[in-house]
Amino acid sequence: MKLLKLQKSLRCILILSAVSIGINSFAQNIAIVNGKAVPKSRAEALSQQLIRSGRPVTPEVEGQIKEEVIAREIFMQEAQKLGLDSSPDFKDQMELARQTIMIRELFMQFQTKNPVTDEEIKAEYDKFIAANSGKEYHARHILVEKEDQAKSIIASLKKGAKFEDIAKKQSKDPGSGAKGGDLDWAAPTNFVKEFSDAMVALKKGQTTEQPVKTQFGFHIIRLEDVREAQVPKFEDVKPQISQQLQQLKMNNYQQDLRSKAKIE
Repeated sequence: MKLLKLQKSLRCILILSAVSIGINSFAQNIAIVNGKAVPKSRAEALSQQLIRSGRPVTPEVEGQIKEEVIAREIFMQEAQKLGLDSSPDFKDQMELARQTIMIRELFMQFQTKNPVTDEEIKAEYDKFIAANSGKEYHARHILVEKEDQAKSIIASLKKGAKFEDIAKKQSKDPGSGAKGGDLDWAAPTNFVKEFSDAMVALKKGQTTEQPVKTQFGFHIIRLEDVREAQVPKFEDVKPQISQQLQQLKMNNYQQDLRSKAKIE
């Protein structure tokens, strides 16, 4: 009798252990497909990809992810059954995919360990302000190929011809010509030196008395107005500067790795 009771107790323990193992298995896996476990880690990896792209993972999305992971396992099993994973092309593609993932993780780790600081952003902003402070000029110009043509236009302007009309008809600069020669507001450094020197020498409303020669041809310049440079506030451009500095750090990191590599 004691032996019989002991055997029953052992059977109960084995049954409970099997149930426990089954529960733990389902806790670690999303599903069992054709006898093969599909781990939850696959769904978690897909969720992380969505989060990195800025998409929220709602309960509804979690359900879609689960179905996607299960579908992939079904299709993978069929592909393996057909031997598609043994072709040279497949192996090459797998290596490229592995490289892509590894490189992405490398760069993400670098960005995490080398963030752009507020001090770096402010320093870059101050450099920008220093380079773009001062005066801005609103000018118009007419660009032609020959000096004689430019002189003829200046003579016409003195007789009362409208600057904008001549620019639209004769200027070689298609961008400004269509707008009556309008170059909008810009710092002198935006132009080649010959043009800039002639422009800043003008007073508001004046037109150059002689054609201004540059590498592009001959210009007739009229100064519309002058003002103090309009620079953006720090907070308005902080995200853009941060992104540019992060990209610069990444480029330098990549160049450093390449310069240290031994390539034969």
